Amino acid sequence: MTIQLRVQPRARRTALQRTPEGALKAAVTVAPEDGKANAAVVALLADAWRVPKSTIEIVRGGTAREKTLSVAGEPEALARRIAEWMDKNG
Repeated sequence: MTIQLRVQPRARRTALQRTPEGALKAAVTVAPEDGKANAAVVALLADAWRVPKSTIEIVRGGTAREKTLSVAGEPEALARRIAEWMDKNG
């Protein structure tokens, strides 16, 4: 499954949100240096969607704010978990 999101490094708090347009936005408190912000984004998504961190990989935008991620696993189960998160988080 492929996911696109916008990342805000050096945010005041770590959060995963939906924008009013329905896009995903990940805010992390760490600075975008040495891959720390990317690691924080992966950890945030893994926690929110209850999947192992090893199943999430940044496939495009490693140094950009707009990222494309690949989430490995059974597509139906992943879609269900992501849909549950979106239902709970508006």
